[in-house]
Parts: sequence; structure tokens; C-alpha cells
Amino acid sequence: MSQKCHFARDLWSQLDALRLGMNYSVEDTEKPQVLIDDCFGESHPGSFHLEKLGYEAMLGVHETGGRAVRHHVTDICDGWGQGHDGMNYILASREMIANMVELHASVVPYDAGVLLSSCDKSIPAHLIAAARLDMPLVHVPGGSMRPAPNMTTSDLGGATAQFKKGEIGADKIHNLQRCGCPTAGACQFMGTASTMQCMSEALGMALPGNALAPSTMSEITRYARLAGHQALVLAEKGITSSKILTKAAFENAIKVHAAISGSTNALIHLPAIAHALGWELTPDVFDRINHEIPYLTNVQPSGRYVTELLWFAGGIPMVQWMIRDHLDLDVMTVTGRTLGENLDVLQKSGFFENNLGYLANFKLERQDLIRDPEKSKIGAIAVLKGNIAPDGAVIKYSACSPKMHQHTGPAKVFGSEEAAQDAIINNRIDPGDVMVIRYEGPRGSGAPEMLMTTDAIVFDSRLNGSVALVTDGRFSGATHGPCIGHVSPEAADGGPIAFIEDGDLIEIDVKARKLNVVGLDRKPAGAEEVAAAFAKRKVGWTAPDFSNRKGVYRQYTQNAASLMAGAYIR
Repeated sequence: MSQKCHFARDLWSQLDALRLGMNYSVEDTEKPQVLIDDCFGESHPGSFHLEKLGYEAMLGVHETGGRAVRHHVTDICDGWGQGHDGMNYILASREMIANMVELHASVVPYDAGVLLSSCDKSIPAHLIAAARLDMPLVHVPGGSMRPAPNMTTSDLGGATAQFKKGEIGADKIHNLQRCGCPTAGACQFMGTASTMQCMSEALGMALPGNALAPSTMSEITRYARLAGHQALVLAEKGITSSKILTKAAFENAIKVHAAISGSTNALIHLPAIAHALGWELTPDVFDRINHEIPYLTNVQPSGRYVTELLWFAGGIPMVQWMIRDHLDLDVMTVTGRTLGENLDVLQKSGFFENNLGYLANFKLERQDLIRDPEKSKIGAIAVLKGNIAPDGAVIKYSACSPKMHQHTGPAKVFGSEEAAQDAIINNRIDPGDVMVIRYEGPRGSGAPEMLMTTDAIVFDSRLNGSVALVTDGRFSGATHGPCIGHVSPEAADGGPIAFIEDGDLIEIDVKARKLNVVGLDRKPAGAEEVAAAFAKRKVGWTAPDFSNRKGVYRQYTQNAASLMAGAYIR
């Protein structure tokens, strides 16, 4: 047992009495103590199977001579919150999960830990907790849900909009509901859940190859058991989270993010993890890297295929191998080896060829999923700035038609997502419009995602490919189209987005990294004229009254940083 655990036992002998009041033996009290904290619960498919993986991690600890102690903090899913105020609580849940894991690991002295999670907010929450705790920890991503029929996502968001407009019947909705989530595991596309699994591995906090492993295959249980073993190896070697979560590791992860066209939500979560380590990860790092790194993967929503096929093609290790000349290969990982050493071991062991037979079942080859870097476009994400977003905004241009990379159109302004979606459903949006949704940032509404509205645009043949969306809220990782989010400062903080009016001309220029109002009342205007108009509109402006909020929602919206900074509680 570690010096920390011995000190605590010597200080207060009741610790062992409490252990013996559960299912401990006397011998167990002398073993290294390992926290296993997972997000198991009947909360959504991404966490439903984590009890089993937690059990495997426990076996790994016990096989290695330790004593595992299991805790659970169930997470929630953005899918539950669509169309109602429940969505406003989703991002705040990240902070609460991180807080509870920190409490679990801080009150009781542990020698090491294993954290198990699959999804959007739980993975960054676990990594934030790991950063705060700085103890030997291994993260286990919960893997990918099996594909829906025809290797598609459920398409329920767009189908719901079509149903509201009378374009499809209830039978279509029912069929999609029955097949949309065929198993437990994270969503089958490169949404935020899959992205954050990849980020955990790319940061070095998960075992090589763990991210995106099919949730129903036995391989993922072996990863979980090995994580239990490896937690004790890290404890013996004194390798804590801060030795892995270095600035070089973050740059590596952002390069992987560019190569896989990851969710824009990673630009919220990675800065929040860095903040927990005591330093600030700024948006310019993401933009710089997306000028350098080739976009390699052919995975939904930016590509054709689902995430388990990317795993069969070699997963994150194969992506890292492809861009290894751009990576710092000397960073430490939870294997106790460097990234370069890990890749060499995987290459010599045949890892990169082992699963290609599964791809052959689909009549696919590796290059169908992971393109040759020499033949790939550069980057996937851009950070835009201008008189709408002085502190920045984000677009995933790899999931947007090139013809919309440069666009100017009249603003249609809404104070909530619900009002914006209603305008789409009732045909009050015209091709070429730039929809503006404000007061949806962290301090405005808790930063709900906009999937309901973005899908309504995509599934409207009259609007798809010609209507852009600009918001101080955030997007689902499933979003595609010209969608610009995280506009900062947000409207609730008096950011310029609060002063846009219907008919203002908004210019989007991805190549130039610009987002500006360039006209008033549908007529071009110079920068000084626009600035004067904004100053005039600001006179007498007050933020909406949020004083009736309660509990965790009030705590979060009163204290959250901007999305571009990480949306952590200040």
C-alpha cells in the first residue's frame, strides 16, 4: 500500500473498520487500493454496458494484487434533451460529474484509479477530474455502438422535422426508432462521444486501440481488464496524470482531431481539461494545427462510414502512424511507454493488420476509411473572428459544402433555438439566409446543442446547402452544413451578436477566417458604419432576466466561462 494510504490509516484507524464493514477481508486492507469510477446507469446506451467493463477492470486490479473499489456517477445524454429545456443542463453535467469523481478520489486515499466512460460530457469530465487529482489513472473508453441498418445513423432529428411538416408518416419515425440504437455503446458516427474517446487515447490517457472498439466484441472487455492491471503499474512507476497530460500531448491530440475531423465540442472540452491543469489552451492552437494536418478519415458526419469500421482499419493508432512525422513521439502514456514506443510495439505485433479481415466482410479496405496523407485535404476545423465574434467562433468546414465556405447573406435573428426551428418548419427562412440564434451560450442558456435546428435545415431540400447558422451556443457532433458556433463573447455577456438585426448582411469567409457584419438593412456598409450602428443599438440594452433560475442551472449559468475558453465554472 502507498505511503499516502498508510499515512491515512495511521491517522484514523476507522478507515479499515469502514472497509471491513463492506466486503473486505483483513488481507484486502493491506493491498494497494484502486478506485474504479464509471458512468454506468440506465441513462442511455453509451453508459448502459459500463457496469460490465467496470467489473473487468476490477478483475484486472485483483489479478495484479490490488483491491478495487467501485463507484458510479451516471451521466446523461444530449439525445434526451432535444426540444425542451432539459438540453440546457447537459453541458453543466460535465462539471458535476468531474466534481463527484474528484470527491470520490479525494476523501478516500487511493493508490491509483480506472475511469470508464463513453460519451460527450462524461469523458471530458473524467479527464478534468484526472487533471485535478494528478494520481495514477487509466481511462477506458466504452467503445462504439454497432451500426444501424445500412451503416447509417438514426436520422431521427431530420425525420422529426419532416414529420412536423407532414412530409413523412409516423411509420417512418417508428422504424427509425426501432433500429437507430441497436446496442449499447457510443453513437456510430464521429460525434462528440466518439471524438472524445479518440482524444482520450490521443492524449495518452487510454490504452492504444481502445477508442471506438465495438462495444459488443470481447476485445473491449480485455482493454478494461488490462486497464485495471495497468493502473497498478502506473502507481508502481509513479506516473501520474500530469506526467501524461502535457502541453505536447494536447498538441498531439489536436493534430489527431484535425486528422479525424472531430466534433467542434472538443474545442470546448480540451481547453477545460487544460484549465484544470492550470494553463489555458487558446483557440489559435486549434487553428494553427488545422493549417498543417491532413484530414484523413472517411467517417460520418463528414464522410461515409461508421466508427467501428475506423477501428477495424486500425483506429487511432493507425491515424497516429500516418501523421507520426507531425507528432511528438516522446510523450508519456498510460502504458508506461512513450507514444513512439507504443506505435513501434503495435507495428511489430501485427496490430495494424489484425482487424482488416473485418473490413473485408464489408468489401472495404483500409484506404476506404483512412486516406493517404499525401492525397488528403488539409484541416477540418477553422476558428473565425470578426466584428460578430472578437474572441472567436468555430466551424467544421470538412462537413460543409465548399460553396458555402464563402457566403454573404441577410440575417434572420432569433432569441432561442425553438423559435428558429419553428421558422424553418413554417417556411419563414429563405435560401441564402444566415440564421442567428443568440442567448444560447453558457451564461445565456447553458449552451444547449442545436441538432434539432441544424437537422431541420439539412432535411429541407429548399434550404439545405444554402442557409448558414451562426450561434453563441454549440452544436452536436452529428452536425453538418455551414454551422458556426461558440460565438464569443456571447449575447448574455453583451457580445456583438446581441446587436445583430434582421437584414444585416453577414459575411462568412472560412479561408480568410472571418465572420463579420458587412451591411445594414440588406445594403453593404463599411466597418466604421457597422461599428457605429452596433454602438447605437447597445445603448439601453440589458441582458434578459435570468433571476428565476435555481439550483445547478443557476450555479452554472452565473459562473460559466465562454465556450471558446472551455465553458468551465469560474
